[in-house]
Amino acid sequence: MLAGLISIAGALFSVSPFLRAFTNGELVATVQEAGSHRGISDATIEVLTSQNDLVATLRPDANGRATQDLKEGVYVVRVSHPRYAADVRRIQVSSRQTVEVLATLHSGSSTPFERAVNSGIRAVNKALRF
Repeated sequence: MLAGLISIAGALFSVSPFLRAFTNGELVATVQEAGSHRGISDATIEVLTSQNDLVATLRPDANGRATQDLKEGVYVVRVSHPRYAADVRRIQVSSRQTVEVLATLHSGSSTPFERAVNSGIRAVNKALRF
């Protein structure tokens, strides 16, 4: 009897990754430089919930690509690099679906101070019609 229960428990445990695959979706993020379209492997990809809770931090491979299994739901994907302006996207992950994000980073800084200064300069230029 005990051997039968153990074998059933083992079978259920071995099937659980397959069941999870049916309820999860996949994020495929590709990070590239705007001008050359080369992959950026040293960027940081953060996956956050809509409440701004960190779910995963990813590092792209040599081609600028990273993948992550995610539960169904809405997420925010933030791609950052010190030499480039950050790219932030909101995505919807569905069961057994792949969501592809192509983040094309433009030169600039991702620091909050420099982003604030740059957006202020853009607002002044727009107001003065430069």
